[in-house]
Amino acid sequence: MSETLPTVTESALRGIACKCPRCGKGKLYAGFLALAPRCDSCGLDYAFIDSGDGPAIFIIMLAGAIVVAAALIVEVKYQPPFWVHAALWLPLIAATTLLPLRVMKSLLIALQFHHKAAPGRLIDREPK
Repeated sequence: MSETLPTVTESALRGIACKCPRCGKGKLYAGFLALAPRCDSCGLDYAFIDSGDGPAIFIIMLAGAIVVAAALIVEVKYQPPFWVHAALWLPLIAATTLLPLRVMKSLLIALQFHHKAAPGRLIDREPK
């Protein structure tokens, strides 16, 4: 029985749903960001997964652009005191970084699985 490979869109949707990148049914996480050891549906071992700092970097860049743009607009338009800035932007920073982090991590894991990403290797070459 041959297994059909999912399209990039299907893999991305599996990642967004935080499901197994191979079958799309089993849970990917055992905690908030802690991965399960393997898929409880198809048995895929998640030991190959290494998303590194990629998800955090994407989220930091997106959240930073949103919060800085909003803070600049509010500062230029209303010039509120600093405590208002703290009251506005600290919750927004928490929401724009913590909420999408889990989904971004699983999306990158699903795309890593789809493209069969592996660690880089040096090619053995003869000296010149």
